[in-house]
Order: sequence, then C-alpha cells, then structure tokens
Amino acid sequence: MSEPTMTLALVCLLLAPFAGAGLALINCGLIRSRSAAHFMLAALCATAIAAGMYFVCGFRFSGYTGGPAYDLLVAGKPWSWIGAGPLFLRGVVLDGSPASMTLLLEMLSVGLAVVIPLGAGAERWRLGAVCASSALLAGWTWPLFAHWVWGGGWLAQLGANYGLGRGFVDVGGAGVIQVVGGLTALSVAWILGPRRGRYALHGMPTAIPGHSAVFVLFGCSLAWVGWIGLNSAGALLLGGLEAGRVVLVAVNTTLAASAGTLAVVVITRLRFGKPDASLSANGWVGGLVASSAGCAWLTPVAAAVTGLIAGALVIFAVELLELRFSVDDPGGAISVHAVGGIWGLIALGMFGHLPPGPGDANQWLAQAIGVATLIGFVLPLTYGLNLLLNRVAPFRVTVEGERQGMDLFELGAGAYPDFMTHRDEFGQR
Repeated sequence: MSEPTMTLALVCLLLAPFAGAGLALINCGLIRSRSAAHFMLAALCATAIAAGMYFVCGFRFSGYTGGPAYDLLVAGKPWSWIGAGPLFLRGVVLDGSPASMTLLLEMLSVGLAVVIPLGAGAERWRLGAVCASSALLAGWTWPLFAHWVWGGGWLAQLGANYGLGRGFVDVGGAGVIQVVGGLTALSVAWILGPRRGRYALHGMPTAIPGHSAVFVLFGCSLAWVGWIGLNSAGALLLGGLEAGRVVLVAVNTTLAASAGTLAVVVITRLRFGKPDASLSANGWVGGLVASSAGCAWLTPVAAAVTGLIAGALVIFAVELLELRFSVDDPGGAISVHAVGGIWGLIALGMFGHLPPGPGDANQWLAQAIGVATLIGFVLPLTYGLNLLLNRVAPFRVTVEGERQGMDLFELGAGAYPDFMTHRDEFGQR
C-alpha cells in the first residue's frame, strides 16, 4: 500500500470518532432530560473501557489478515477461528504500516460498537453494569467476530475454501460493528425489561418523548462525518481500494443516509399526517449503517436503493418490537443497527460489484452465512454473557432511581441545573 494511501487512511480514521459522538448525542436527545448526563457519561466510560480491553486482550483475539492465529483443520482445509497476537500490544510496532493502521481501525470500531447498546438500555441501566457489559463486549464477543471477518478468519476464508465469492465481505463494519452492537442492544433490552410506565395495563405502549430534538438532529450530522471516515478507512485498509475511489465511498454513504431519511419522512407523513423528527433521524442513521458493508462496491443508484429500504425497515422494525414484542428501545438501537446492518450485508450480496474472482455468483451465499452466524451464534453468546453478568451485578436501577432520574440517583447532579426537569409519575403496571 502506497504512502499517500496510508496517509489518506489515517485522515479518514481521525474522522471516525465523530460517529460515536453523533450516536451518543442522538440517543441522549431521545431520552428524558433527567438522565441525560448519566447517558453521556456512560457513553464516555464505555468507550474508554473498550479501548482498554482492546489494549489488554482485544487485539490478541481479533488480529489482522496475515497475522498469527489459531487454525482448525476441517475437511483438510485450515479455518482460522481466533487470533494469537500478543497481550497488551507487546512487541507491536505502531509505525503506520497496514497492520498498525488496522489496529487503530479496530480500536475505534470497538469503541463505536459499545456505544450502540446504551440506546436500548437508557434510563434504567446502571453505570457499573454498563461498564461491565462493555468490557465483555470489547474483550471477547467483538474481537471474536472481528477476527472471523477482518482478521482473515473462517468467514473471510469462505471464498478461498469453498468458492463463495470473496468470502464474507464487510469493509465498513455493518456486521462487525453495527449488528454485533445491535444484537447486544437486543439482549440488554430483554434483560432489563421496559421502563416503568412505558406500557399501560392493557399492554399498549405509552409515548415517552425525548428532551431535545436539536441534539438528535445535530447528532445525525456528526454521525455522517464519522461514517464517511469509517467507511473510507475500512475500504482502503480492508478492501484494498485505490485512494481515488474514496470519493465513491463518500457519495454512497451520503446517498444511503439521505434516502433513508427521505423514506421515513414520506412514510410518517403518509401514516401520521406529519413527519416524525426522531424517526427521521433513525432513518438517517439506518441508511448510514446499511451503507457500511458495500460502500466500496455499490453503484450510487444501488446505494440509494439500499438506504431507501433501510429507512423503511427501521420504521416497521420499531413498530414491531414495541407493539408485538414489548421491547422498550428508547434510542431505536435494535432497529437501526441490527436490522439496518443485516439489510446492508444482504444488499451487498444482491447489488455489489466486487472485483472479479472465482465463485462471484455465490457472494450472496457468503453474506447469508455471515448473517446466520450473527443471529445463530453472536446473539445467543452476547445474551448468555449479559444474563450471567446480570445475575452477579444486576443491570437495572431501583424503582426510586428511575423515579428520580439517573442523573440525580447515580451522579448526584442533573444535566440541566438551571432548568426545571420534568417529573412525571409512573403509571401502574
């Protein structure tokens, strides 16, 4: 990889933290003001713990393509299942080489992944439990799947071993970051249960409006910048893209987000008479998420179609989870990241134009195997780990904590001391 390309990749990586900042701000705006400071502190702590766990053991387990790994022989073919790098980054030379740049990409990516579940657990998830769950995700679940995809693991080897296209492809992290984070969000929401007062006695959800649409919409702008950086860096480092084609990545990312938003605006206008600001923001992020897998291999038309469908899926997924399954997800993390990411992985198999190689017609099958692995293995794994953790250190705050708000109960101070904080009474369950 040429020096100008590596320089461009580094610049793109420096933009990636805006994605996490944008998500945190969006989710903060979607919850009540009395838990806003707690949420932002939880996002900061989760990101810090993710960086620490990646430093301690995450890099060892995730690794990079061509790095040391443990293989299993299956039908005479090697299948890489986990990395075998050093703990504490011992001996790793951080010199701007492709391996060290991949390390930085992974560290930033796991920091984004741990922020995603916070949206589903907002207003009732204890700060200590957030930190413990983030450590599990960053130290084990995320590095394991990241190795399978980004570290030359068995999903990436599906092309070489079985002629399934180029193997499972996900250069921007639709599966590695978004779906892993979204499925963890689903697990956390199941374990925590809904917020008190969220569902009336007859089972219908009660609206609990967020406190700042401005935060939500400004967070979308920050996320857009971060996603362009993240997708571009992934395409350069993991997809072998030429530097000039970063323009295509940025255009596809923008078109997918724009189409996702417009789809939600139109659908909510037709269904409810007026467009919904919070759902429109979720449509924007859903388009960003869906663009990540194939940002380097989609045509602009295909990227727009992918974002359009992602926006529609987000609306109906939110409705399905709330009405049919009573899943309380204040930030829409499950619908946006899990559903949007799965659709993005499938869309790559349907619309992607990857470089020629053996078994190109079977790319869709490699993508389907990756999706099945996420649902059939990662979801039970992350649910089981968090369920065990909940037995040791209960996730949910007390009833009094929810009544006061997480800011006062866990931090001793509110986010907005100069303003009146709304104190609604909880309904009877």
